[in-house]
Amino acid sequence: MIIKNKNQPAILIVDDERNTREALARYLRPKYEITMAEDGIRGINLIQRNDYDLILTDLRMPGADGMSVLDAALKKKSPPPCIVFTAYGSIESAVSAVKGGAFDFVTKPVNLDRLEIVINRALESKMLKDENRMLRKKLHNEFKIDCIVAKSAPMQEVLETVRQVAPTRSTILITGESGSGKEVIAQAIHQLSGRKGAIMAVHCAALPPTLLESELFGHEKGAFTGAVEQKKGRFELADNGTLFLDEIGEIEPQIQVKLLRVLETRTFERVGGVEQVFTDTRLISATNRDLRNMVAEGKFREDLFYRLDVVNIHIPPLRERQEDIPILVKTFIDEFAEDNSKGRQSISEEALDVLCNYKWPGNIRELRNCIERMVVLSRGPLLQLDNVPVGIRGGDFSAPAAITSPTLDLNRNEKMLILKALEECSDNRTNAAAKLGISRRTLHRKLKEYSIN
Repeated sequence: MIIKNKNQPAILIVDDERNTREALARYLRPKYEITMAEDGIRGINLIQRNDYDLILTDLRMPGADGMSVLDAALKKKSPPPCIVFTAYGSIESAVSAVKGGAFDFVTKPVNLDRLEIVINRALESKMLKDENRMLRKKLHNEFKIDCIVAKSAPMQEVLETVRQVAPTRSTILITGESGSGKEVIAQAIHQLSGRKGAIMAVHCAALPPTLLESELFGHEKGAFTGAVEQKKGRFELADNGTLFLDEIGEIEPQIQVKLLRVLETRTFERVGGVEQVFTDTRLISATNRDLRNMVAEGKFREDLFYRLDVVNIHIPPLRERQEDIPILVKTFIDEFAEDNSKGRQSISEEALDVLCNYKWPGNIRELRNCIERMVVLSRGPLLQLDNVPVGIRGGDFSAPAAITSPTLDLNRNEKMLILKALEECSDNRTNAAAKLGISRRTLHRKLKEYSIN
């Protein structure tokens, strides 16, 4: 596998004339990452194994000619542009190559100034195509409700509720376990709402109260140390759009008061300001906590809870909709196979059965990460049982209920928890020890005790 310099486009030069390819390489190397192939067969092998931004190939070569190289390039999921070299007497062949999919042709002996112009045009064309493809993929995957992968009855009910409430102005509270897809549902609601503004997301638990208040409502110049200019908050920036507040149960009481006022009056003041700012922002919030219990415990305002919970959408955990797992697995395999240029991939029935029977405490996020790892580390077109992470192959970590099981094997469960921590930390033992709440020395002792290599 060729490792590309991300700052330089990668160009493959295929030419059986040593002097030509080496002269081109010397001229282009200051600006590009250059790979050379001495014949068409070697060029085709490199194209099949690597991704290039551009291919320069001679038309007439022994063995596999330039048209064969072009055909190999066009079979890639994201075909790189190809520029073909031809002698003056073979221009007709070069024209045929362009009609067959080549970007352009350059006659030999190569005029380097002319070549550089054609290369720049080809790379600009590729950049535009890549941007368009990524934009279409983003729109397809993130913003169309039809692309939410779900066939189970509970999720069909969720999607029907989404369609029904999206065009309204009502505030919505999305509940569900971490990783179950709450933000995806919020994106779908906004997309179907018809609101002209943007959707903006704030993860409330990620910011301390002072920063969160400024992030939501903005601040005036001089409101606090470091406030060197006025800053608009998310409520202002999301005007005529949607504001998604994730982990709403983590906000402090003083921010709860200001949030309640925005919902009641649609107005607020920036931090350090007195001017009333009006906002037409639709609020969607999400939490994996039980807000009713928090209200009963005095940790969350009751009046704010009822303002947020006008419409409640509960996302069931993945273990309660296991019939969605096969279609999710296929979707993620296709996504990561394309992203990593792995070609078409599938999964064995044995491996799929293991994934379907696992309880997925991390829900869709955990499943997605699992499939990404399987695809990236796979060495063939079929994902098999050996590709399934050992922590998922060997145990079920969903079980709060299993803690009270009379048949609990403490040693086995401790071993499986260690394996899962190593899996989630990509075998980084320091991080795995921290995740388990033990010292690195203790972890090493446990690894030796359980014969974990």
